[in-house]
Amino acid sequence: MQEKFNNYVQSIDTYIMFRIKEAVARLTPELKAKDRAPISLAMGAPTQNPPQFVIDALKSALDEVGCHTYSNPKGEKFFLEACAKRMKERFGVDIDPASEICSLIGSKEGLANFARALINPAKEDKDKEIILIPDPGYATYKEMIKVSGGYPYSVPLKAEDNYMPDMEKILRKMVNEGFDIKKIKGLIINYPNNPLGVTATKAYLEEIVAFCKKYNILLMSDAAYSDMYFEENLKPMSIFEINGAKDIAVEFFSFSKPYAMTGWRIGWVCGNKEAIKYFAKLKSTIDNGILKPMQKAAAAILNSKEGNDYIIEANKMFRKRQQILVEGLKKLGWKNFNVPDTTFYLWLPVPPKYETATEFANDLLNKSGVVVVPGEGFGEYGKGFFRVSIVCSEEELYEVVRRMEEDGFFYTA
Repeated sequence: MQEKFNNYVQSIDTYIMFRIKEAVARLTPELKAKDRAPISLAMGAPTQNPPQFVIDALKSALDEVGCHTYSNPKGEKFFLEACAKRMKERFGVDIDPASEICSLIGSKEGLANFARALINPAKEDKDKEIILIPDPGYATYKEMIKVSGGYPYSVPLKAEDNYMPDMEKILRKMVNEGFDIKKIKGLIINYPNNPLGVTATKAYLEEIVAFCKKYNILLMSDAAYSDMYFEENLKPMSIFEINGAKDIAVEFFSFSKPYAMTGWRIGWVCGNKEAIKYFAKLKSTIDNGILKPMQKAAAAILNSKEGNDYIIEANKMFRKRQQILVEGLKKLGWKNFNVPDTTFYLWLPVPPKYETATEFANDLLNKSGVVVVPGEGFGEYGKGFFRVSIVCSEEELYEVVRRMEEDGFFYTA
């Protein structure tokens, strides 16, 4: 049966989080038997319930007559208008709900289908069209481009560049490696970044917009974490706060992180009207839209006091949890690492005695029941690091530190 499936599907890797989940399930009985029941610092998703306001709005909408028929893949008018209002109130930017927004079954779906819409598939690497991706970066970027028949080219995010790479330098490197830069169709940026937690300056975003205009590259800004921040003066920006960005860019938003609605699978993409038009045409052949009551509930929470209050309180909670884990890790010998002002992630170096992050992550899981994600799962430049998420309870975070100390996990040779 394998030969029936195309080369792209056969070549992709199972998403790393699913592989970790399978390993944890297999080891759980053994870990429980030695008082090391798994504690996950791997999952990049809030664990608390969504706002009660949005749950109640969904329940109410489910009883409305006509709400269980097909929706529009582009999104219902009330949902698109709510997204446009959010863009104006949160970022101060004007988006036309009729022509510059499309609903998404989560931003992951949107990014994957945008890759499909952009790429003309080719079999040989030298012939493939290219989408530039951040590295370290969301693990699925690479695979969704591969399965579209394109070539994912890694753009390294390094501390010496403040995680804001010089794109002209990247192009020169590509030319030296034999790539045809005319084949570059898109550039994905992700600020705040998963897994690093870092953000970009306004000046850098201006450079990126100018770069994409110069080379006629579609800029795809993954803004899934834009509402996860700890300092008001460091609030993440929209790419559309940059003059002229709408000429060349689209931006992806999700309800998953700010409202803990990961299982709902709803979001939106907005920006360049030509890009949105062609993307919506593709969507019309793939899905029949999002359940209307879900769109009603999402539209209600998006510009509500309840929604804003929820984000504020959730960010306070994550900040406190971050401080607990940072203090614990420093006592265990981790001294020099970035403590981000956004997201719920920490990006940490692997203790020197381990050859790879995978080796460290496996040892930590098998001995202590603590689940982390090895950095190589996020790309070539993730080697030597691991990611932790601060989404579990305060009690579990204290327990993580206790176990690591008791089981000998220190940042020492």
